Amino acid sequence: MRILIVEDEPSISGFLKEGLEEEGFAVDVADNGKKGIELALDFINEYNIILLDWMLPGLSGIEICRTIRKVNQQVPIIFLTAKDTVDDTVFGLETGANDYLKKPFAFEELLARIRVLMRKSTGEQAIFSTRDIKMNIEVYEVTKAGKQIILTQKEFALLEFLLRNKGKVCRRSRIMEKIWDVHFDKDTAVIDVFINGIRKKLDDEDQESFIQTVRGVGYKINED
Repeated sequence: MRILIVEDEPSISGFLKEGLEEEGFAVDVADNGKKGIELALDFINEYNIILLDWMLPGLSGIEICRTIRKVNQQVPIIFLTAKDTVDDTVFGLETGANDYLKKPFAFEELLARIRVLMRKSTGEQAIFSTRDIKMNIEVYEVTKAGKQIILTQKEFALLEFLLRNKGKVCRRSRIMEKIWDVHFDKDTAVIDVFINGIRKKLDDEDQESFIQTVRGVGYKINED
């Protein structure tokens, strides 16, 4: 899951980036309106959500939101702003934003709003499963035959990506881009380490692994 933050206050953007990456998101940051709109338009189909400050140097958040909506009506946008009047809230929503969060705000509230909007935009439920394995992304929990299994943050993010694409081959380059935020050719051996970690925790000893290796390409979870 990929998020764009357009925020000119380094303390805020740095805090959000660190917190969201700890939750397993890949995060890009723009510190001015011009860079923000460039990233948004260049990768508009890659972002799962955009966090947009209202007052920005170069272009305002309102201008960026309007421009994005001309080319993409689906990507969720949340305004993060100190403006707090009812008129401001209504104006921001009428511009095309999906939600509006007034500064200062609690990170947990922002995270909850992000997850709600992402579920609405994809039409997906919060629970994914295969065999006797269930993942609930809303409460950050994985169980096997009803027993909770503890995964690292990267293991959780990687398993979520594979489950969201169940039945499809997930290429190694795509996994690196989505989970490790790497956009260029790089040694992908780190993926194997985390796949092995997931398998050790969730595979059945007497069955073939639920994660299939597609040699030379990537990995795949077959449909039940």
